[in-house]
Amino acid sequence: MIPLVYDQVNKWGKDDDFFIEILKKTNRGTLADLGCGTGRLTTHFAKLGFEVTAVDPNVEAIDQAKKKQYADKVKWVIGDSSNLETNAYDVVIMTANVAQVFLTDKSWQQMISDTYRALKPGGHFIFDTRNPLAKVWEEWEQDDTPDLAIHPVTGDHLEIHTEYEGFTGDVFTFFEIVKHVETDEVLIHQKLALRFRTLEELYESLNQIGFTEVQAYDDWQCKQAHSETKSFVFHSVK
Repeated sequence: MIPLVYDQVNKWGKDDDFFIEILKKTNRGTLADLGCGTGRLTTHFAKLGFEVTAVDPNVEAIDQAKKKQYADKVKWVIGDSSNLETNAYDVVIMTANVAQVFLTDKSWQQMISDTYRALKPGGHFIFDTRNPLAKVWEEWEQDDTPDLAIHPVTGDHLEIHTEYEGFTGDVFTFFEIVKHVETDEVLIHQKLALRFRTLEELYESLNQIGFTEVQAYDDWQCKQAHSETKSFVFHSVK
């Protein structure tokens, strides 16, 4: 994630609508937005009436999030899942495929363990992640059109290019490059990596940690996920 341009590149979509609809079906109370980034969705959770704690290790992203409407209703925390309070939340949510940034089995298990600890009995854990069988990276690699953005401070026109390194095991690595359009100056060159876990791996890890009523939805609709699903949306209960 590059906070400088993230909100401009990632517009509101059906995934955002689906998260909101799921949350409307839960009892309003305390919510932790884990990996909140620039708070693009976080402030909407506060608007819904949740008492929101937002957690992310990226200081720049948190700084941007604090400028948004309803940001004053959110408790912002620079950190990770270990910073979640125990038995404190009715919902823990991760959006925008944050689940894929946990590259090792150890880091994934630690995060879901922390989440389970942090939820109240009957609490909800909701997150999305891409299906490796859908091979979405093949679509990414065929599209070399840069994204466009405006520098939020200078007003300069920017291009965001992506270069793909490929897989090492289950981890897909790529680079995001932000360039100044007029000068071709590279402002940011960032390496990113994503772990693709199978539906079976995800079910097993959630069940082993103690979650019940584990449901995986299919592509932003209330239907059971299957092998051809592109995006899994998991909804588990403690």
